[in-house]
Amino acid sequence: MNVPEIFGSLVFNDAAMRERLPKSTFKALKKTIEEGRALDISVANVVAHSMKEWALEHGATHYTHWFQPMTGITAEKHDSFITPTEGGGVIMEFSGKELIKGEPDASSFPSGGIRATFEARGYTAWDPSSYAFIKDGSLCIPTAFCSYTGEILDKKTPLLRSMEVMNKQGLRLLRLFGDNVTERVITTLGPEQEYFLIDKEIFKQRKDLIYCGRTLFGARPPKGQELDDHYFGTIKPRVSAYMKELDEALWKYGIYAKTKHNEVAPAQHELAPIFDSSNIATDHNQLTMATMKDIADKHGLVCLLHEKPFAGVSGSGKHNNWSISTNTGKNLLDPSKNPRENTLFLVILAAVIKAVDENQDLLRIAAASAGNDHRLGAVEAPPAIVSMYLGDELSDVLRSIMYNEEYKKKDAPIMKTNADVLPNFVKDTSDRNRTSPFAFTGNKFEFRSVGSSENVACTNTILNTIVADAFCDFADELENAEDIRSAAESLIRKTLKAHKRIIFNGDNYSAEWVAEAEKRGLLNLRTLPDALPHYTDEKNIRLFGRHGIYTEVELRSRTDIILENYCKIINIEALTALDMAKKDIFPAVSSYIRDLAQTASLVSSVVPGLTVSAETELIKKLSNLLACFANKIDILDKAVLGAKDVEGIKESAFYYKDNVLSAMQELRAVADEMESNMSSKYWPYPSYGAMLFSV
Repeated sequence: MNVPEIFGSLVFNDAAMRERLPKSTFKALKKTIEEGRALDISVANVVAHSMKEWALEHGATHYTHWFQPMTGITAEKHDSFITPTEGGGVIMEFSGKELIKGEPDASSFPSGGIRATFEARGYTAWDPSSYAFIKDGSLCIPTAFCSYTGEILDKKTPLLRSMEVMNKQGLRLLRLFGDNVTERVITTLGPEQEYFLIDKEIFKQRKDLIYCGRTLFGARPPKGQELDDHYFGTIKPRVSAYMKELDEALWKYGIYAKTKHNEVAPAQHELAPIFDSSNIATDHNQLTMATMKDIADKHGLVCLLHEKPFAGVSGSGKHNNWSISTNTGKNLLDPSKNPRENTLFLVILAAVIKAVDENQDLLRIAAASAGNDHRLGAVEAPPAIVSMYLGDELSDVLRSIMYNEEYKKKDAPIMKTNADVLPNFVKDTSDRNRTSPFAFTGNKFEFRSVGSSENVACTNTILNTIVADAFCDFADELENAEDIRSAAESLIRKTLKAHKRIIFNGDNYSAEWVAEAEKRGLLNLRTLPDALPHYTDEKNIRLFGRHGIYTEVELRSRTDIILENYCKIINIEALTALDMAKKDIFPAVSSYIRDLAQTASLVSSVVPGLTVSAETELIKKLSNLLACFANKIDILDKAVLGAKDVEGIKESAFYYKDNVLSAMQELRAVADEMESNMSSKYWPYPSYGAMLFSV
């Protein structure tokens, strides 16, 4: 395989455009992208024609505006290039108007009350900053999505807006520090994607996986991840073949798939890309998740992206590696060799600290989902309490500034292997903290709380906005300073003293930290219903309005959409659990009890006087459990019915969390105990052992 040759071969990228577009058109298009201007229709017509010709050469027959509505996945409506001609023939055409604008039905997508069913018109608008690509015989054109009345209905538009705000406020800071060369400040992203692979035939036998993406029942197998033998272990041949084909497919889409390995849990794996701009990286991650599922199907596998598909083993996250760069290639979160003297870096770091502390609620919301509620706070994911890890060196630097003390830089320690054949090497100045939700890892922040199935557009919209807002406050203060260095030092000191509570370098899993965080006044928003209502707090309405990210109507609509989606997910899970319990599990256990009783009776009749105490005790135990199970079914049934009487979307979310979800968990506990005491021949579903160890 010639990777450089196939890389981006299905993408209408700069190389393809340079080859096909007139120089003047290419320059006009690049200027449009770089300066954020509206695209002239004459330029659009030339681009559309060249794009169509390129697509036809690659076997495409249709085009689609590929967009990201509030469903959490991508959407597409495919139109062919054909145009009728006289005599009953066709020609293949594609205009600039068709490239720039599409018109999908907006009424059937979540709008949070912005659109009624009878108000159907909506628009998709081409995003020229993200390359078009070919997938399954269609030219896919990344687009934004809005309503007829102009409200945004997608996840891309707010992200693009937040990137513009970050650029504007970032340039203000750079100019204050004498940088007149940088033309654009860019946020970059490298989302690590965790996932599970299980056998497709086994998947088909699990209603819960089919309908919900996670197991609602399942006793723990004898072995899980206790031995840590799966993490970074040898990749099994079937999985290796899958990963190889996945890499090739992603490279053709121009996605920088870089790292692949086994994760902690059995059947769990990870893929990590090289950094790209936030917008393109988000598009690529959406395409990556879809491709992962497509390729898995070809290998007789199913790719599970749910945050917690299996109880008792690690769940899956999407580590949101976020940084800030310039168009000249400078990383603004690089501390340099002497961070104490790097005033610009320290100002930016202080702004991030301020942003995270003042907006703990928003960062928690950025990682909130029904699936992620099962994952956060477990042993493989950060807790719901938002804090920052900075490491020893940066903490020492900030401490010296805060208390106006002399900073003595420590020499980088040498790692001595004490084996002649092995080299000694320079250690990093700080360890890594895998328990921290928001950790500094050298020249970027890793937001580890994000769930594996989530669209990272929302997460990075929030990150960009809160940091840009801090930049704005800093620039407002520093622009009036006579001595910028002295004023910056004073600003950093003041900021650190005001927001030092958010910095924690210790064990985020410990009970001591929970108590300490409460003393510090940090939020502990354990679940989505606890977190989401804060989205429309007055401070957040002001924040997003101040920078033109969301109107109040758009923000309230998103809150309602997310809360309603949470309720729907829990309701579907509850109905699935009831279906499995009533139709499959109860009859299976009843059959096993009956057969045990018949066996005991037969043995007693064949061997008079023989006591069959083992069978009798098991029959009693399972009969009692089955009676309890029937009671738990009734409780869940009533809880689901009771949800219909709850008024208000916020109240409904809390009801589902406190009543329906808890009833499901009680039902599961009884079912799992029955499974552990039954013959596997009678249990109606593949076991955890079969699902986790069959590939």
